[in-house]
Amino acid sequence: MKRRFRKLVDQHRHRIYTFAYYHLGNREEAEDVSQEVLMRMWKNWEEVEPATLPAWITRVTRNACIDALRKRTRYQAMVIPEEDCEASVRSAADRGGQETVLDAIDIRERLEKALSALEEPYRAIVILREIQGMTYEEISEVLDIPLGTIKVYLHRGRRKLRRRLVEGTV
Repeated sequence: MKRRFRKLVDQHRHRIYTFAYYHLGNREEAEDVSQEVLMRMWKNWEEVEPATLPAWITRVTRNACIDALRKRTRYQAMVIPEEDCEASVRSAADRGGQETVLDAIDIRERLEKALSALEEPYRAIVILREIQGMTYEEISEVLDIPLGTIKVYLHRGRRKLRRRLVEGTV
């Protein structure tokens, strides 16, 4: 049993790690996701049909990546009220020194610029959902936009925001 599982791990670990790395853009997070997927595979590998195992692994890896992205520091942790800025900079300095402080400030500034560059209604929807923590229904009611449209615009707004941050166009 252990040999069969080891063979599956050897067969699929590179695919798992590569998918996670390109999805997350971070080596350490990709390693964590790979470990998590392999643990799930260990628990379920006998229940999954061999023919569907690659698709199952990809789906589990994708879901684990999505979970990892959700666990990352959310927008509200980066976009903080001005009065809290000094406290967060001091906190960053306590954790990692001057370099960490500069990184935190740079990330916050880039995120704020990217948010301000988003056109409406994307900006409003992203801010209401990610910073204010409102539900889709609440946003729909506040902006008087249908619920389905809110979900589409939120997805597009996040994508535009991510693109600006990744491409460095802010």
